Amino acid sequence: MNYKMNQQSKTTASTRRLFAAALVLGCTLAGGARAQSITSPPTSTLITPPVGNTAFLVGHAQGTQGYVCLPAPGGASWTVNSARPEATLFTTIFGNNFEIITHFLSPNTHPNKYAPDTLPFGNATWQSTFDSSKIWAQAQHSVNAGTEAACPHTGSISCLLLQVIGSLEGPTGGKGLLPTTYVQRLNTTGGSAPADGCAVAGDVGKQVLVPYGADYYFFRKDN
Repeated sequence: MNYKMNQQSKTTASTRRLFAAALVLGCTLAGGARAQSITSPPTSTLITPPVGNTAFLVGHAQGTQGYVCLPAPGGASWTVNSARPEATLFTTIFGNNFEIITHFLSPNTHPNKYAPDTLPFGNATWQSTFDSSKIWAQAQHSVNAGTEAACPHTGSISCLLLQVIGSLEGPTGGKGLLPTTYVQRLNTTGGSAPADGCAVAGDVGKQVLVPYGADYYFFRKDN
């Protein structure tokens, strides 16, 4: 009897923690937690958002960068400049990891004034797990991994500053990610294209998924 009561107590406590975490994250993504402060690490001017933008959310990503071997002068090379990201972003609350955002490549269906006149076939995309709001962004600047404190892991994919070029409400009106103006990709680990396997015409068409991690900081305009 005591065993059952203990198990029920543990289940109830766990449920309460999960509910509280979901509530905190939901409020943050919905813009309700305006007082919350996210401190992004110091970065070089090149990959720092313009003054007047402040971080409001951070997600720790685990996923892959996808590369395709394509023809290139003298042979073939991996598609380094258009790698396909697929990742899940997490945050930690009460010692547990909670999924908050998915990251992938998709067509920009609602471009804003910063989008290029000719859109590529897909842009980097982030979609809220809570309300399905979505943003698209394109890289503005990059620094090589290993060149500054916020991007310390030499040989990993570069760290980036991306500007939002499109956004879309969730199907039920969710707007959690819509205030985002810039995204920083920092503290990258892994993800770089292989050093071999794509050099000659016979390699064209090969594909590879390379595991990577990163911290993504989401910025919005100051009130």
